[in-house]
Amino acid sequence: MDSLTQIALGSAVGVAVMGRRTAAWRAALWGGICGTLPDLDALIDYGDPVGNMVLHRADTHSLVWLTLAAPPLAWGIARLNGEMDRLRRWWLAVWAALVTHPLLDVMTVYGTQLLRPFTDHPYGVGSVFIVDPLYTLPLVAGVVAALRLPGRRGRRWNLAGLALSTAYLAAGVAAQHHVDGVARRSLAAQGIVADRVLVTPTAFNAVLWRVVAITPQAYHEGFRSLLDGEPTMAFERFERGEALHGALRDHLPVRRIARFSHGFFGLRERDGRVLLSDLRMGQEPYYVFTFAVARRGPDGRIEPTPVPVAAGGRADLARGLPWLWRRIGGDPVPPPR
Repeated sequence: MDSLTQIALGSAVGVAVMGRRTAAWRAALWGGICGTLPDLDALIDYGDPVGNMVLHRADTHSLVWLTLAAPPLAWGIARLNGEMDRLRRWWLAVWAALVTHPLLDVMTVYGTQLLRPFTDHPYGVGSVFIVDPLYTLPLVAGVVAALRLPGRRGRRWNLAGLALSTAYLAAGVAAQHHVDGVARRSLAAQGIVADRVLVTPTAFNAVLWRVVAITPQAYHEGFRSLLDGEPTMAFERFERGEALHGALRDHLPVRRIARFSHGFFGLRERDGRVLLSDLRMGQEPYYVFTFAVARRGPDGRIEPTPVPVAAGGRADLARGLPWLWRRIGGDPVPPPR
């Protein structure tokens, strides 16, 4: 999730765990700091854009390493605040603020390597968008109330914010399951045999969902609003670049993205370059994580690029936001291309 959300979650957890054992502002401050610490790995350069992508949310998001980091951090915080008699409670608060960060991240589609060093598998539920105000606002409101209202009353508001945000996550999982069922029935009715199906929310909401179905030669994209009246959904077909994949199957950046995306990737040629896209984040034809991984030489052969180059793009907001709003409301307008 975004940094503001992680700070708000860490602060809310810090206030909830520390309770009346320390000042609310102190619990919120240190909880927010610990809640955002795992994302400092974004400052590390792993050598190329693909490495930076697949190694984000890795070691600093491991439940094992964060659990081991909690005691020294808690000791330092307790010592700094003159509260060594509450060290065990600070330990619990720091640990909770640290581990809820990757546990929230895993609800997005990106991929979080929770279980390093035992496995580098990128886990991702994909039931909440990386920025969702309806998740964040209850957390912010609860923390603000805890800072402004006295004693137990403020702490109750904070707990209410945590409860509402958690309930929102649960509702997202239920909505995802519902849309997945609609998508699979629609694919079957249209004779599309998919190897894998991805269901994830569109930007800033949990009402309009994007579905990507992968077949050996192509991928199919469709959108489903919870307010749609039709019992089935439509899909558009796009070439996946299977011939390009055959030529670049052993190229390291391609292998890394293929694994990290769980197979939701596509290749295409543009202006003599071969572009590799993670199909999970974005929508056709705009994908945030797109990399130039090869070029076509003068003899017509595909030549891998030693170092991939970031080539991602974003949709035109002037066209995309009006479409998003109309489509959320159940208007079956085609997406901007």
